[in-house]
Amino acid sequence: MMNILVCNDDGYLAEGIAVLARVAGEFANVRVVAPERNRSGVSNSLTLDRPLHIRQAENGFYYVSGTPTDCIHLGLHALPDFKPHLVLSGVNHGANMGDDTLYSGTVAAATEAYLLGIPAVAFSLNDFSGRYWDTAEKAVWMMLEHLLKNPPKQPLLWNVNIPAVDAKDIQGCKITRLGRRHHVQSIVPAHNPRGEAVYWIGPAGDVSDRETGTGFAECEAGYITVTPLQIDLTDFDTMAQVAEFWQGVGR
Repeated sequence: MMNILVCNDDGYLAEGIAVLARVAGEFANVRVVAPERNRSGVSNSLTLDRPLHIRQAENGFYYVSGTPTDCIHLGLHALPDFKPHLVLSGVNHGANMGDDTLYSGTVAAATEAYLLGIPAVAFSLNDFSGRYWDTAEKAVWMMLEHLLKNPPKQPLLWNVNIPAVDAKDIQGCKITRLGRRHHVQSIVPAHNPRGEAVYWIGPAGDVSDRETGTGFAECEAGYITVTPLQIDLTDFDTMAQVAEFWQGVGR
């Protein structure tokens, strides 16, 4: 039987990971290794300045005093009795589309698994209200039921976003590109009890590219969106131009 490792960035007590683990458990053996608290926005960071611990909760989930990326490494190496064939991350409380994928711990957990040679899928729900967990459960079931009919044999990295609609109103599934948000990130000034200035990082910027075919547009239209991701950040289109610019340096 297939083994699935489940992780997230919202923490092991989050509703989304309970949904994902429950549905995945209908198809495979499941082990959950997740952060002990919310680690949203930590991206692919590793904890290098202190040791980590891993403990098991009453519900059987393992929780780690680190980041989602840490969780993948500990899940594979500190608990070596479980060899995952697939890693699932999420279900994130909020979408991960466009530039979000660069900051997301949910996507980062899947990315780390992919880098380690394991097929991985990140799931996110395009909602913060808490009203659509039934939709998330149905969407995850639909996706896994289809995926596990022909399980991937090679590493892959897919980013899935689930629409904020009633479960009966899911329109289907579309393959999309990421789209973009505005770069502006608001800073919210405040003061601590000692009167010292402190600052909060505000919400993400507005969407700047929600054309048809983007995750933003299709998810808002009621579709589950799947965006295949890659790691190579090389801008191949400008390689020749950059080579010409730097020609002669060091000669």
